[in-house]
Amino acid sequence: MSSQGTLAGMPSKLFRATPTRLTTWLDCSRRYRFTYLDRPPPPKGPPWAHNTLGAAVHVALADWWRLPLERRTVAAAGALLDRAWRTDGFRDAGQADEWRVRCRTMVERYVVRLDPSEEPRGVERTVSMVYGRMALSGRVDRIDEQPDGELVVVDYKTGRHLLTVDDARSSLALAVYAAAASRTLRRPCRRVELHHLPTGGVVAWDHDERSIERHLGRADDIAGECIAADGAFAAGRSGDQEFPPRPSAQCAWCDFRPACPEGRAHIPDRAPWSGLAELPPD
Repeated sequence: MSSQGTLAGMPSKLFRATPTRLTTWLDCSRRYRFTYLDRPPPPKGPPWAHNTLGAAVHVALADWWRLPLERRTVAAAGALLDRAWRTDGFRDAGQADEWRVRCRTMVERYVVRLDPSEEPRGVERTVSMVYGRMALSGRVDRIDEQPDGELVVVDYKTGRHLLTVDDARSSLALAVYAAAASRTLRRPCRRVELHHLPTGGVVAWDHDERSIERHLGRADDIAGECIAADGAFAAGRSGDQEFPPRPSAQCAWCDFRPACPEGRAHIPDRAPWSGLAELPPD
């Protein structure tokens, strides 16, 4: 995969990009402004229970891989989930405890299928690379190594959405992680996997040089738009012409709903616990 150079002459400052920043711009330019440019940012709404759940699961799995090999047991994974658990966004203590138990079962079921002796190449690993106008970086949930030495990007998912191969194939974030992992760890990385913990399902996609390059080119195009928007903001142009709202179904879950009348008008408010997914029965 190639890395585009800068223009001749004085080098321009690279745009510090993450997949989250780029996709935030695509989703809603107003939310981009609220998140990355306004200082201080507008007040956020209450926390979401499904985000609390997802964070606890990610922390528990990362901490499990950091244990000494002899302590990587199913029971240890459940205990780590309990330790990472928080109650932010849940209706009450009873609901939070019910979901803690369900998530503990979910994590334990996932760990049963893992070989604790297969050491990942990275856990919550930050990877980075320079491409075009960007200094790209991102943190990968897990990076595995195949027998042939090639790397695999693993991304944990805990939401209600049932995943398909197209989710793995079309993900800008996963392609960026693969390219940056290859550059950072100096090993080929083409395979990306989404692990859906509620169902135990795994969907994967094997990129080639051309598909990675397409994703990186798209990321650089988005970065160009972000650079222009950041410049407009620095020049004092921060209104709806430069940062218009883009109402969509995602407005229901936006942290900045209190500061966005268009988003509130587009879709009704939801309870902070309404995004919880249904997990498989015990």
